Formats: sequence, structure tokens, C-alpha cells
Amino acid sequence: MAKTKSFTCSACGATHSKWSGRCDGCGQWNTIVEEAPLSAGPTSKSLGSQRGSKLQLTDLTTQEAPPPRSRSGVEELDRVLGGGLVPASAVLVGGDPGIGKSTLLLQAAASFASAGLKAIYVSGEEASAQVRMRAQRLGLSKAPVLLAAETNLRDILTTLEAEKPDVVIIDSIQTMWSDTVDSAPGSVSQVRAAAHELTTFAKRRGMAVILVGHVTKDGQIAGPRVIEHMVDTVLYFEGERGHQFRILRAVKNRFGPADEIGVFEMTGGGLAEVANPSALFLSGREEPAPGSVVFSGIEGTRPVLVEFQALVAPSPLSQPRRSVLGWDSGRLAMILAVLEARCGIPFTGLDVYLNVAGGIRIGEPAADLAVAAALLSAREDAALPRETVVFGEISLSGALRPAGQTENRLKEAGKLGFTRAILPAKSKVGSGSGVTVMEMTDLSGFVGEVFGAG
Repeated sequence: MAKTKSFTCSACGATHSKWSGRCDGCGQWNTIVEEAPLSAGPTSKSLGSQRGSKLQLTDLTTQEAPPPRSRSGVEELDRVLGGGLVPASAVLVGGDPGIGKSTLLLQAAASFASAGLKAIYVSGEEASAQVRMRAQRLGLSKAPVLLAAETNLRDILTTLEAEKPDVVIIDSIQTMWSDTVDSAPGSVSQVRAAAHELTTFAKRRGMAVILVGHVTKDGQIAGPRVIEHMVDTVLYFEGERGHQFRILRAVKNRFGPADEIGVFEMTGGGLAEVANPSALFLSGREEPAPGSVVFSGIEGTRPVLVEFQALVAPSPLSQPRRSVLGWDSGRLAMILAVLEARCGIPFTGLDVYLNVAGGIRIGEPAADLAVAAALLSAREDAALPRETVVFGEISLSGALRPAGQTENRLKEAGKLGFTRAILPAKSKVGSGSGVTVMEMTDLSGFVGEVFGAG
């Protein structure tokens, strides 16, 4: 029986029955490639003639010890991993080119090696001499890390079988090449095969493997999305090149909380940990200015205070600009619509610019009220008091909804000297934060009480 041909998009991983110039899934051109057909699986007749081993079944009451963890010594990395690196686990790290992925992992490899673990750093993009030069710049030239520059997956697995390391870093998975797959390195088939081989090998041999993944222009890890399902942890290294701050965010973690973040600062000597990111993000604030509002947010399990900056100016264009950095542009449009429909405050004919200071990206809905406050402050040219934090979710009816972990948000604000908080009514406010709470039931009441408008 003839084998059916398969065509896959190298950008998004979508499968097609025939080749075409444009992918229907992502809209990219010239990304569809033919994949080698898979061999036929076992037939029902052959399965009936074979006997496998019986599965070992357990129930939900079975007690097992938590997995042991190896701490890297880089506290922000250990926090994102859930307390350290778990043996026989697979971690995928993605990020924009030049953001600092290789620097971070070389520092982590040196920390693991200094802690007594056997670490191997395999680079498919650089020669060993280039990795040594980076290590010298970072002051890690004496770290007992083993280096290799290779892309052949068979040779890498043979070396790992002989060396038996505790930690392996593959930089990057898109450069790996398997001679059992008939396609070019970086293709969907090669990336999927290499990720599968490395992940299964790591779990079978009890070692931890960290894979570096390239990202597309949309910020997603290049290649098939199935590799994110194969690994145990997916981390994204975020940041703007114009800012010195870098955010390591866990979007998937089978051994810890997701959405946890670690904050680093890019310096001449590499990536430095930021133990108190709230103080660092607010370090540039001067006297109260219109359009500046401090938001108390939650990233994973960590409360973080960041500054929202808004600018509202008359527009010479027929279609005013709506520019957003660090927040969802669709949610900004919703806030503007609610302000106009429920509070009678129009933004027609006005350019609106919104920025999150420090290069961090905020995604939780609790930032709605802080954004609305920043927009109103910029439009009315009225600054909020310096020691005020704002948080809360806005519904389409204009009502304010309480945010989760209110007590932790207030405690973090109190630690940094904030004395007043504006938040939705019926929030679960604890004691001991030292912050005076001002509760609001709806957006129109907030506008009238704080800005005297509406």
C-alpha cells in the first residue's frame, strides 16, 4: 500500500494534505515542506500474537516523596523552576535573539558545576572557543563546565551515554540534526525528532536537559508546538533591548507554579539577580506627574509594583493613534469604550499612549483600574498622590471587581512606603499592611471621587 505524503508548515506546525505556497494556519509564505512518511504501526493481528508486560497500577492515595531538586545558586532561576532543577526533567527556554539566553544558561551551568553537579554545555551555534570567550567576560573561566560544539544528535547522545552528566544544556534545539530524519536542520521533523530523543534519553538516564529554543517574530517558540508538550517546563526570557531588565517567565511547569517570574538586570558582567524588583521598577519615579500611576500586581506567587505611564494629546489625524507597550492593546480599547459609555468621558480626537515602565509585560485584568486612572490623570492633567497604588478589574458595565491576593498586594505596597490604596469594594483586605484603603463600587464613582469629573 502506498504511503500517504504529509506536508507540514515549518512556522506553526500545521499539517496539510498537499503542498501550497501559503499556510492556511499562520498565513506565512513558502513554509510548507514535505515530511518523510511514518512507517506503518503494528497490525491488530500482530498485536494479538504478542504479549507485553503488565502495567503497574496505583491509586490516588499512594504516597510518594517529592522529587529531589538541585539548586543552581541563581535564586531567580531556582524560583522560576519551582525551587530548583528536578533530575530527569526537560526544560525549554525561549526568547528573542540577543536577549541573553546563552548568557543566563552559561551562568547557570557554572553554578550547577560549582555545586558539585556534572554539567555539559553543547553549542550548535558557536565554537567552543567562542563559549570560552563569553565565560571569560562573565568571570566563569574557572568553572568546571564541559564544553562541546556539535549538531549531530547521534554523536551527542553517544557522548552523554559515556559521560553520564547531571545537567545538559543544548543551545539550540533548532540546530540539532538527526541522521534518521530526511530533512534539513531546523525543520519541523528535525526539531520534533531531536526534542523527542533528548527528552526520552534524559528521563531514561535520570539527567536534566535544558533546551534553548528560537522564537518566531510573533514571540512563539519556532517549530512544532508539540515540543512544548514533550518537555516538563517552558520558560520565556522576555525584555526590551533598550531596557536593562530581563524577565524569565514560566508558562508551563509540571514541578512548580506557572506564571512565576525571575527578574534579572543586564550588566557588563552578565545577568545580575534582582531580589526586589518592585523597588527597581519604581526607582526612576520623581515627583507626582500626570499620567503616572503605580499598580500593585501579582506575577506567579510574587507581588510586583510597576508604574503605568499614559499620555493623552490632541491628534492631527482623522484616526487617532492608540499605542501600547507592555499591556494588551485590545484591553486598552475596552477601557476607553467603558470610560466613554459609562462615564461620559470621550477620547475622540485624542492620541493615547500607554507604557509599562521597566520593560515588563502585565497581563492580569487587575490592572484595568490602574490603566483607567493613568488615562484620566493624563487627560485631566491631574496627578495622583505619590504614595497611592491602584488595582482592580473593570467590567463592561462599569462595575469594579475585586482582585485576588489583595492582602499580599497591600503588604508589598506598604513595604515600599505606600500609604494609600484605591481598590474595588468587597475586597478581602487584611490587617498589618499599614495602607489606608479607599474602596470604590463602580468606575463612575471612582472618576467623581478621585478626579472630580464624570
